Amino acid sequence: MRSLLTVSAAAALLFLTGTAPAVADDGDRADRSFTIEDSRITESSGLAASRIHPGVYWTHNDSEDGPYVYAVDSRTGRTVATITMKGVGEPRDVEAISIGPDGNLYVGDIGDNLGGSWDHVWIYRFPEPKRLADATVRATQFDVTYADGARDAEAMMVHPTTGRVFIASKNEDGGGLYEGPQKLTAGGANVFRRVGEVPWVTDGAFSPDGGELVLRSYFSARGYAFEDGRLGADHAVSVPLQGQSESVAYTADGSAMMFGSEGENSEVVRVEVKGGGKAPSPNGGGGGTSPGDDGDGGGSDKGTVTGGALAVVVVVVALIAAGRRRG
Repeated sequence: MRSLLTVSAAAALLFLTGTAPAVADDGDRADRSFTIEDSRITESSGLAASRIHPGVYWTHNDSEDGPYVYAVDSRTGRTVATITMKGVGEPRDVEAISIGPDGNLYVGDIGDNLGGSWDHVWIYRFPEPKRLADATVRATQFDVTYADGARDAEAMMVHPTTGRVFIASKNEDGGGLYEGPQKLTAGGANVFRRVGEVPWVTDGAFSPDGGELVLRSYFSARGYAFEDGRLGADHAVSVPLQGQSESVAYTADGSAMMFGSEGENSEVVRVEVKGGGKAPSPNGGGGGTSPGDDGDGGGSDKGTVTGGALAVVVVVVALIAAGRRRG
């Protein structure tokens, strides 16, 4: 039911808007669009570009999979390493993955589909393996709480220069951007505090220079200028039409963004970034420097979903949310 609703919504959106972002002809190069071939990966919910293995992307399943992280080669779509985390509890609802400037992978066990009923969630951290091979690694587990109470979240982003961890909560009425402590500690709760307002979010990613934060949802995405830990001017970002739209990551060089989805043999689609992932201009217009900029030059949703299309999407999103809750 959920998959059918999502695909139908995507088709309706394409019909009503008549547009879709340009997707590059990738040839056989790394960081190309690819299909995840591993039959074990049926709920890919996060995506992060390797910093030491060109063209390799780290991903994971949503829930009921165990403490596993997979390295997938974008040239072939095949899994080239399966990492098993030890030293952590049983993962509950893993929704995001990111790589920090310290060379560590951060795995966000932050989902809470019961509407924010768990008193804490977790982040796991371990060094990105230098060798691509199946391995068991010891991970550090961090307890996470929110200053304003428990909530559902699917997006966790590590800033590429400061190393600070941010989480974007997910709510039909709009969520919040939460900033973690300057340094995570394993000895107690790490309190995340609300520092900004965001729309419905299923994943997010910082540009390699840290000057741009892109947050995606099922049908759209927005880019935000990011400075001193706070959101700035925003603009629409072009996204591909996908089934269960769940993940987003910049390529390591910032030349493109990779958009992923859930499901068996799910596709990861490359969309070129105008200006190579640099932060937008201070006036928010973006010029030629924004990722997949639709050219609306500001904070409206024009160029992404407009008029009657917006109403259709809102209804379908509500149906999907209801389906997810029933599931």
